Amino acid sequence: MTRITLEICVDDAAGIQAARDGGADRIELCAALAVGGLTPSAGLIALAADCDLPVMAMIRPRAGDFCWTGPELEASVAEIRACRAAGLAGVVIGASLPDGRLDEAALRRLVAEASGLEITLHRAVDLTPDPDPAMRLVKALGIRRVLSSGGALTALAGIARLRAMEQAAPGVTVMPGGGVSAENADALAAALDLREIHASGSALLPPPRLAAVAEFGFQPAGARGTDRAKVAALRAKLDQISASRPSGCTSS
Repeated sequence: MTRITLEICVDDAAGIQAARDGGADRIELCAALAVGGLTPSAGLIALAADCDLPVMAMIRPRAGDFCWTGPELEASVAEIRACRAAGLAGVVIGASLPDGRLDEAALRRLVAEASGLEITLHRAVDLTPDPDPAMRLVKALGIRRVLSSGGALTALAGIARLRAMEQAAPGVTVMPGGGVSAENADALAAALDLREIHASGSALLPPPRLAAVAEFGFQPAGARGTDRAKVAALRAKLDQISASRPSGCTSS
């Protein structure tokens, strides 16, 4: 049985523990998942480095688009160096031009700095007007994993583009992410060469015990956190899918 790799994105210490306990194979470590993930703090990186799972750190110096200024690119380079020094498995990067196409020059700089680490291209790829040249560039740069929702709000809605991305760059793993859960994993596995999958496994956090925490905006409405049970349910579903496949196959 070929196990489908489950990557869980987390942005705090509790999330690291919940992902591990729920059966994740790998962690994507971020800050501020509510805005799609930013570079995690030095303290969180140090904590994650001590867990027994491979950790991929998001490299994103601010919220918003992925069009980096010179100083932002230099900050990203420094963040990659810090992740390497901490002993993390790899980094998650992306860079865009104003029209949404991938920024080849910026990506080359980031890839060069991350040499020897695992590299994932993040959902900046979902902003590209044409995924075919984007995937060819990814392959030429030596990036071997792309996280994508297929240019849609959820991976389920973007299945057709995800399939086209797989076909455009053989040898590059297209990892669906965006609204992934135990409830829709079967549909993704039926349509894609599903080797890896990305999810948050999150649930709404309870309201803060002290009302002023919410009133001051220290915990916004709708805040979410990694839920061990949801991670475990997705892990169980993926194992069920893997067990149902013919020996040696990665897709149904």
